[in-house]
Amino acid sequence: MLRFAHTEFLWGLAFVPLLIILFLMVRRWKRKALAAFGDKEVIRRIIPEVSFSRPVVKFIFFITAYACLIIGLADPQIGTKTEDTKSRGADLMILLDVSNSMLSQDFAPNRLENAKLAIDQLISNLQDNRIGIIVFAGKAYVQLPATTDYSAAKLFLNTINTGIVPVQGTAIGSAIDMGMKSFDFNDGTSKVMILMTDGENHEDDAVKAAESAHDKNVMIHVIGFGSPQGAPVPIYENGKPAGFHTDSVGHNVISKLDENMCKEIATAGHGVYIRATNANSGMGIVMDQVNKMKQKTYTSKQFKEFEDRFQFFLAIAFLLLVAEFFISGRKSQRLSRLKLFEVKTP
Repeated sequence: MLRFAHTEFLWGLAFVPLLIILFLMVRRWKRKALAAFGDKEVIRRIIPEVSFSRPVVKFIFFITAYACLIIGLADPQIGTKTEDTKSRGADLMILLDVSNSMLSQDFAPNRLENAKLAIDQLISNLQDNRIGIIVFAGKAYVQLPATTDYSAAKLFLNTINTGIVPVQGTAIGSAIDMGMKSFDFNDGTSKVMILMTDGENHEDDAVKAAESAHDKNVMIHVIGFGSPQGAPVPIYENGKPAGFHTDSVGHNVISKLDENMCKEIATAGHGVYIRATNANSGMGIVMDQVNKMKQKTYTSKQFKEFEDRFQFFLAIAFLLLVAEFFISGRKSQRLSRLKLFEVKTP
């Protein structure tokens, strides 16, 4: 297993594409400036000692060294030993709605970000429960299988957005069915689904799916995100607001919390329904219900020993920087005299 001891340093990798773009822009500007003086071949004869390719090599060495340095500072660690640990808890499967309506801003900054914050706080407070995440819109996908690796759960959570599911819509029933397929019913632990949605189900029979889940002793709790009065659904282009979704006559589409649907699903799944607010997501109430369930001991493998691997990346970065320093921007006079492919006419 690979992990990073200091993940905050990885943000430095975001500068890699920026540095590459800046280098290409400067290189293009230099080419234009030289072209303004005259023909390219004439300029090469005027300044024969100047190399036009070595700056590229030097930059490749530099940018690679920079990336290795950032990775080294993040301290990559590899798990070298696992142990069987016995835990007592339940299996939690989060069903997170990532349809476009979850971007509505009746909850600041929007419904989806509030739901993710609630999940993040839940993960921070877990001890022995396994947790998995299923995202859904028009279709459902397993984002994270059930695990006790809470650090990995948070990393996967941070990658979730409305673009993660290619098919839009709201198929709650499909998400419940996917959750059922993701559970391991052989270990005998209690199974719980926590559905986080605005309740606008357009694709399937979510109530029937919840009833089928309860027939196999899986309880479904529902947390509703949104307001009864609703809010328009924003459109984003390149990460920036670009208006709102409209209907066939040009009116803004208003997404409202469907509490009736949420309550019906919770009732069918013999769970509780809570309407989230800006002050309280309702996750605490749900976990109180989970903790009242019969807990069973299960065995899981966990990495207990990790070895640092930062030294390899720092060594590579150091060697590349030294090599970059000693590469001259001028041509080698000895090499320039070698004309291996010159054809002499008699």
